[in-house]
Amino acid sequence: MNPSEPNNEVNANSSVTSPERYSRQLLFAPIGEQGQAKLINSRVAIVGMGALGTVLANHLVRAGVGFIRLIDRDFVEASNLQRQMLYDEADAAASKPKAMAAAIRLQQANSLVHLEPVVSDLNATNAEELLSEVDLILDGTDNFSVRFLINDVSIKRGIPWIYGGAVSSRGVSLTIIPGVTPCLRCLFGQAPAQGTTETCDTAGVIGPIIHTVASHQSTEAFKLLVGAQEQLNRKMVHWDLWYNQHSSVDVSKARKADCPACALHQYDYLDQDIAEETIQTLCGRNSVQIQPILKTAFNLKEWAVKWEPLGRVEANPFLLKLHLNETITLVLFPDGRLLVQGTDDPITAKSMYSRYIGM
Repeated sequence: MNPSEPNNEVNANSSVTSPERYSRQLLFAPIGEQGQAKLINSRVAIVGMGALGTVLANHLVRAGVGFIRLIDRDFVEASNLQRQMLYDEADAAASKPKAMAAAIRLQQANSLVHLEPVVSDLNATNAEELLSEVDLILDGTDNFSVRFLINDVSIKRGIPWIYGGAVSSRGVSLTIIPGVTPCLRCLFGQAPAQGTTETCDTAGVIGPIIHTVASHQSTEAFKLLVGAQEQLNRKMVHWDLWYNQHSSVDVSKARKADCPACALHQYDYLDQDIAEETIQTLCGRNSVQIQPILKTAFNLKEWAVKWEPLGRVEANPFLLKLHLNETITLVLFPDGRLLVQGTDDPITAKSMYSRYIGM
């Protein structure tokens, strides 16, 4: 197999065909041969291949989880390398999409796992499709609106998910099982307004908290996938590594009888009436993302020719960059999604979309 291409087959007998690969994990009694067989036949979706997502994917791939869908809308930049462990300087220089770069690196670690990289923005138009036919959803995002969208799909489809977040030196994790535990809306009601919470781009982050949170999420994932639900942590766990703080809150009794999602089955984030393009300011990044409502196939080579007279163009098979000037860069993806870098004004970004895309 070409190590640069994701493997399209899952070997259900990988622990047999490669007895040494999982030998130490097989010796761990709570997993053993039966648990390993369950891992090999499990399907997981990871939303976000940034800091948390790269650690999550690394643990799951090396442990032999049979199918993993890697979902991320972004590409690798130099500022990612401090904490996003699957990427290197060459990935940043080439502006490789994170999902693709991660899949290439992970396939080199375990060619027996089926990896499905998806370069896309998870939103109400595609969430059910991308998060379906899996046994577990793992949160590697830094966006609360996306987490509430995951929560809606989880409740509607009956798929467990594991929430995780990290910023500065602090982190949090919670395992959510539909019908058993409180869901995210039971605990928080709704997503906070954009710009009202800290992010890694505004408050910074240190690498060790990423590994702490994602390692906890991964362990909970193993418990779920091998059927050891009695060992699941029923608490919301908090860490602050810099200030030596660790606490947990018992939320097992926090299910709400009037929760819009898990009690009333109102999926407000999933059932959004999207009548026009989605415009999102990316907090702390001085960028605006525009996602057209209708999926459109863009031929990036043709667009490179169109854009050539307008400024400096950079291209790879997954995205096209147009450096209009020292301030503004447009990044176009094959599905018509556009990042306008150099502004946080949605009106300006939409104007540029109309001007340079013409839709």
